[in-house]
Amino acid sequence: MSVIPLPGKSVGLVGLGAMGGPVARNFVNSGQPLIVRDADAASQQRFLDSHPSAVGTTDFADFAKCDVVVLVLPTSDIVDAVVLGEGGLLSQLQAGSTIVDMGSSIPDRTQKLAGIAAEQGVRVVDAPVSGGVGRALKADLAVMAGGDADVVAEVLPLLRATGTAIIHVGPVGSGHAAKALNNLLAANGLVAAAEAMLVGRKFGIDPATLLSVINASSGRNQATETKYEKFVLSGTFDSGFAATLMRKDIGIALDLARSQDVSTVLGDTLGKIWETAVDGLAPGADQTEVVRYLEELAQVSLHD
Repeated sequence: MSVIPLPGKSVGLVGLGAMGGPVARNFVNSGQPLIVRDADAASQQRFLDSHPSAVGTTDFADFAKCDVVVLVLPTSDIVDAVVLGEGGLLSQLQAGSTIVDMGSSIPDRTQKLAGIAAEQGVRVVDAPVSGGVGRALKADLAVMAGGDADVVAEVLPLLRATGTAIIHVGPVGSGHAAKALNNLLAANGLVAAAEAMLVGRKFGIDPATLLSVINASSGRNQATETKYEKFVLSGTFDSGFAATLMRKDIGIALDLARSQDVSTVLGDTLGKIWETAVDGLAPGADQTEVVRYLEELAQVSLHD
């Protein structure tokens, strides 16, 4: 029998997209009673049809008695609209409740939001995730949490329902900073691997063979081990994470670096590559489609 993460507590979740849906499913599967809301009525109804124990709502007033509200939203602008907008969450929540932002938000805006929420006695934890849709569906996400240690400890059982590695990074905002920096590195690995493999293909080495060499050697990274065979060499380009969201996270990381007066020569180059690539891709393109842009530059394909 599942052990309810927060027994006797009321939990809400806003955002049932590519990551929010699996996270909400993990909460429900753990036995946690859940109230859910999504701006897209069809997405919300699909979730409710698959998880009849959850309760759906279109009114933030229905979150008023929630002890914890989890947000899985794509940008800080949307988070602010949901929390601070007229009739939004902050106007409904009671003192002592906690907002857990599991999306990829801008660290300093998360800190500002936490300051505003604190004036009403509402605590904020930022707990973004890494691992993609595949690991989300297995409740195997990495979660990086920022916030007061006592508050993080209170929501830790809930985070464990969807993640296997939960790391308390530091004060509020630290989780979002860590997530952006991680994605900066992940994006770099995807692009660096593409360049190496395109050179190899032009030289005459079969891409699958070179990928095997890389993954058996010191050049391997998360992209070569989990993305290239399944999403690039196959030509499917459907890892489940949008290129625009990766571009956003790269921008957050580089803005953070500038705010800390840290030079990022490689990161700045990566940001320009990603900016140009995404501008040329179709709306909604997957992150792995940045390889298509690099293929066009090299005039060679890895997936013919």
